[in-house]
Amino acid sequence: MALRDTVMALDIPLPAREELPEDLQKYLAICDEKLGLIPNVFSAYSHEPEQLRTFSRFYNAVMFAETGLTPVEREMIAVVVSSNNHCFYCLTAHGSAVRQYSSDPGLGELMVMNYRAAELSTRHRAMLDFATKLTVDSASIDESDRQALRDAGFSEKEIWDIANVTGFFNMTNRVASALDMQPNKEYHAQFRTASEAS
Repeated sequence: MALRDTVMALDIPLPAREELPEDLQKYLAICDEKLGLIPNVFSAYSHEPEQLRTFSRFYNAVMFAETGLTPVEREMIAVVVSSNNHCFYCLTAHGSAVRQYSSDPGLGELMVMNYRAAELSTRHRAMLDFATKLTVDSASIDESDRQALRDAGFSEKEIWDIANVTGFFNMTNRVASALDMQPNKEYHAQFRTASEAS
């Protein structure tokens, strides 16, 4: 089955980069330079410039916060949440990021398919178990779940960050699925070998 060449299923005209406000043009230029592409999620949001600004600010604040969580840990959460939600866009995009940050192409695939099959540290297993429970049954989270994270070595601030990354991707998964958002084709081939990922 061929991948579709669309950004999303809604027929909303999306502006060219040069039609966007200057700050967003600069932001997308940075994305293009660093990633070699403009993620389709940003293209989808571009028809509402203030929503794109808000989305990108929150994404950056959640994914690049200066705390004890590493970039690969944040991406692992993103993928495990997206796996539970069957979000094609985020599994593809963030599976690529796990492969990149971990320098382990196999880990990216395990996160996408079933993180429980991976050889994970106690810390990572606790983190992903919490993210899964928060995704599939958020009302059942209680003090024992937070304590399990503390016992695995997470600080109070890191628990806050795990909850925020999990919550953010539950939101984005639902929007991406509702709109049949398509991941950039480039993600599928990225970081498939250890030498590429390192």
